[in-house]
Amino acid sequence: MKPTKINLETMKLSNQALGAIMMALQESLLNQMDIVPILKGFELQLGTDGLTVMNPPTVRFSTNSEITNDDLEVMAGS
Repeated sequence: MKPTKINLETMKLSNQALGAIMMALQESLLNQMDIVPILKGFELQLGTDGLTVMNPPTVRFSTNSEITNDDLEVMAGS
């Protein structure tokens, strides 16, 4: 049996994807929560500028309330 060749293509993050990661990191640090669920929820698409996040997170600026599970699901795009 002949081994199958896998075409490994190098991909880069677009500026938009980097911004989405930075927003997720900011939300995670400000609210002392785990960033992993947000990153795992990212839906990525390859565009002309690189990988783009189709469901970037939103960052809350004006509330002092605690983050709920519902908030996490919205941020993760679930």
